[in-house]
Amino acid sequence: MTTILLIEDDHRIRESLARALADEGYAVKSEREGMEGLKTAVEEEIDLVVLDLGLPDMDGKQVLKLIRAVSEVPVIVATARDDQEETVRLLDLGADDYVVKPYSAKHLEARIRAVLRRVGDDAPTVVTVGGLVIDQDAHEARLDGELLELAAKEFDMLAYLAANVGRMIPKREILAQVWRLPYGGADKTVDVHLSWLRRKLGETAAQPRYIHTRRGVGVKLVDPSA
Repeated sequence: MTTILLIEDDHRIRESLARALADEGYAVKSEREGMEGLKTAVEEEIDLVVLDLGLPDMDGKQVLKLIRAVSEVPVIVATARDDQEETVRLLDLGADDYVVKPYSAKHLEARIRAVLRRVGDDAPTVVTVGGLVIDQDAHEARLDGELLELAAKEFDMLAYLAANVGRMIPKREILAQVWRLPYGGADKTVDVHLSWLRRKLGETAAQPRYIHTRRGVGVKLVDPSA
């Protein structure tokens, strides 16, 4: 059973998330202070940490630094700041993902599943979506058996979409996870690469097959035969 550690000082949030995650089949441990959370994260068998930055005894970023210094356990940070500079700092400190407060238990659980798929030892290296096959180890993708000539970022973006197939992913998340830095003109950067990728998949924004977008919401990869 996958064990999640919640480091959150707000009792109501901590208990609500613990119940919701337990209902989804996770084993849940929780701590309200950073130092106790750090101790649990490094001394016990934890599969993923959800870390709030606003802790009573120490700054959450410092907890993240200390965890990352001694452990590779995945960490999802909960932050109240939804801006690009904050995203950069969190990723640079070693966060695997982030959620912005207020967030729902359902949203957090989706992020947990996505992170565990990316970092888990049993994460599939080959993902098939309809006629599209993405091979992470070979770093190549095929459509209906034909090898696609993809640039590095095109492949990385396609692989990230495939790892989250069916989920509408915000462009800011794609930027943070694929590019690791929110370059100026972030949405345009994603849009341009999506346009190139669509062309190679034989589709257009007006007539999408695999890549579907929703203005102001995000992007998702779907199986066109589903």
